[in-house]
Amino acid sequence: MRKTLFSKYFYICSSIILISTTFLGVVLLVFSVQYFKDDQYKQLARNVKQSVVLTNLNYSANGYQYVDPAYLQPFYQLQGQAIDADIFLVDLEGRTLLCSNTTSCTHTDHLIPAGVMERLKTGGDYRETGRLGGIYKTSYYTVAMPVVGGDDQMVGAVFASTSSAALSLFLVDIFQMYVISAALVMLFAFIVIYFVTSNMVRPLQEMLAATQSFSKGEFSIRVPVEGDDEIAMLAAAFNSMASSLAVMESTRRSFTANVSHELKTPMTTIGGFIDGILDGTIPPEKQGYYLRIVSGEVQRLSRMVQSMLAIARIEAGELTISPVPVEITDIVTRTVFTFEQRIEEKQIEVRGLDAEKHLVEADADLIHQVVYNLVDNAVKFVEQGGYLEFGYRTEGNMTFVSVKNSGAGVAPEEIPKLFDRFYKSDKSRSLDKNGVGLGLSIVKTIMNLHNGDIYIRSEPGQYTEFVFSLPTSAQKKSLFRKHEKPKEERPKSLKDGADSGQPGGANPDRSL
Repeated sequence: MRKTLFSKYFYICSSIILISTTFLGVVLLVFSVQYFKDDQYKQLARNVKQSVVLTNLNYSANGYQYVDPAYLQPFYQLQGQAIDADIFLVDLEGRTLLCSNTTSCTHTDHLIPAGVMERLKTGGDYRETGRLGGIYKTSYYTVAMPVVGGDDQMVGAVFASTSSAALSLFLVDIFQMYVISAALVMLFAFIVIYFVTSNMVRPLQEMLAATQSFSKGEFSIRVPVEGDDEIAMLAAAFNSMASSLAVMESTRRSFTANVSHELKTPMTTIGGFIDGILDGTIPPEKQGYYLRIVSGEVQRLSRMVQSMLAIARIEAGELTISPVPVEITDIVTRTVFTFEQRIEEKQIEVRGLDAEKHLVEADADLIHQVVYNLVDNAVKFVEQGGYLEFGYRTEGNMTFVSVKNSGAGVAPEEIPKLFDRFYKSDKSRSLDKNGVGLGLSIVKTIMNLHNGDIYIRSEPGQYTEFVFSLPTSAQKKSLFRKHEKPKEERPKSLKDGADSGQPGGANPDRSL
């Protein structure tokens, strides 16, 4: 039978209480025995001492010649009855001279052992738990003290003995009281442990049930969070994990659906045109036109696969960066030159290329990819005759770069979704026929890799602005100003910049 956490915890706590209670009972009995014996000895010693004092007084009153039994007997009897003990007087040879028990005294038939009398002479008193040399048939507590004469020499001794059977009765009473009390305490403890264990284990049981639902693809179950202890913190973390799993599952399904859609459309186009060429539906004079369409769809598929592989490499940690001081203004300028033809076709006004230089810590190739995707989007969605504006500013240890274009802008409800994979707004779908919706997702991933950030500002009908941040380089600007070209040698137009032969960089993805 499988042992649950509840049964284990309950059994462990119950066992500890049971063992502790048993140990406490044993200790209680041991101390009770010792207490009873000490109390009996003290009581006997107190009465023996009083008897010795009275005997010494009577002995001295008779000139240290004899004691008067008629005088001492009533006192011995009174003392013996008060403590339920035999009190008797013996001489130096151990013979009993006087006993409080006048009806069934057995002391006169026996002598006190010589060893006992010798110990009284040397030690001054005597204690024993036993049969007193065979005088008693069962165990007795015995206390004895010497009686001295005028010369301070021992002339006899007074003994007091009481049966130890009272100890058994005493222990039985103690044990009965202890058992009843312990049973009530353990019953109460077991009930408390049961409910405490149930409350403690319940969140774990709920988590177990939730994980079983997770294994079936159901991520809606949450565990109630009660209190602020470790279990509550675990429940909160579990709920957070469940929410993350739900988002991941939703993202996975959406990703699968989007990938299927994005692959299906070009594949259908490619297959349809190829079949048309093969079966003769498309005449030879139009085959070149449709083959160029097929080539464009193949290139689109290639870009999508490359983008997906790039994202997978970054998220898998296979792509590492080696930040170095990079002149971000130079990267932006060279990237804009690669769009010269499209900019001139739309008659776009470019602003901010003459800004002062800014150094950042970054991977030059990856940051070029970021800038390329942002400029590509800006050129794509700027209206005819609009403007493209770049801005730079440094705050603290971060440098902020903005890419702004005039145009229709982005609706506020769409802004949070622009960095999602394969997301394309309705306007984007009408203007961007070749994009696959991975460019901005790659940009966001690269910025996270650089410990930077990127956000969007937009005013519908006026502009859209992307702003990203990178760590500012610790090097001073003077370190690179000496390598700067004279102002009169810098390109005076986009055409001049393009003719200068500056590299444009790779283009892994040119779409949203």
